[in-house]
Amino acid sequence: MTKISKRDATYIEKIKKEFSTIAKKSGTGKKQASRNYVDEANKPVRLNKYLADAGIASRRKADELIAEGVVKVNGMKIFDLGTKVKNTDTVTVNGDPVTIYKNDIYIILNKPKDTITTTSDDFGRKTVMDIVKKRARIFPVGRLDRATTGALLMTNDGELANRLTHPSYEIEREYNVTLDKALDMNDAKELVNGVELEEGKTKPCYLFIIPDEPNKLRLVLTEGKNREVRKMFEHFGYEVRKLDRKLFAGISTKGIKRGEYRHLDRQEIVELKKLVKIKI
Repeated sequence: MTKISKRDATYIEKIKKEFSTIAKKSGTGKKQASRNYVDEANKPVRLNKYLADAGIASRRKADELIAEGVVKVNGMKIFDLGTKVKNTDTVTVNGDPVTIYKNDIYIILNKPKDTITTTSDDFGRKTVMDIVKKRARIFPVGRLDRATTGALLMTNDGELANRLTHPSYEIEREYNVTLDKALDMNDAKELVNGVELEEGKTKPCYLFIIPDEPNKLRLVLTEGKNREVRKMFEHFGYEVRKLDRKLFAGISTKGIKRGEYRHLDRQEIVELKKLVKIKI
């Protein structure tokens, strides 16, 4: 998952100390907020587990395939059952390449502004599908409105998508918010404890005010109602000038330019499934 640098960690601690605008969430949310998003994308795993995760065979059967000499790593036959591989290694069985989750696609897009989060648009406007062009049918996980930019997961894994968007799993979404004016501290306190909207009261959230720029915020939510962030601030008379989602379910847009995307690595997929209790 995304690694938080020492500099960012220090910066966040500074914000916490200078602005006491953090509300306590439920036990689940608290645990999730404190989760360690250490990047283990290239962590070595035993070869038999790698083959099992790819759906080739059970671990026991995978050991038999290795012993038979039909498994190669980077072109070399492997007989050692304790061999570990990374996701950058090329693994084959009987000459056929092995890829984890070969039938499913998992993508993180850094959505640009003025792009519609739908698979098609009756008015001919640009959609996220015009950026992520795949032969396989994929779809966005949840929605970002037209003006909102940032992290948007796309997949053809319906079960994962449904769980990630279900409120019971309290999936974290982190936003950078720019308002038309400085946020009043009394409004901030109400925001973090939940706001009564037409759709119902929002859940408690985390709010960090950027030092020296009180109209710029970091907001962490655990639900994804339609235009929720904008409505929360509109309730207090603020206009959201810019809204950029930096993180969704721990997956970051770091290193991805606006309008570009990348495929998730094996470890990120595993972590997402663990997050919503899908058996690996």
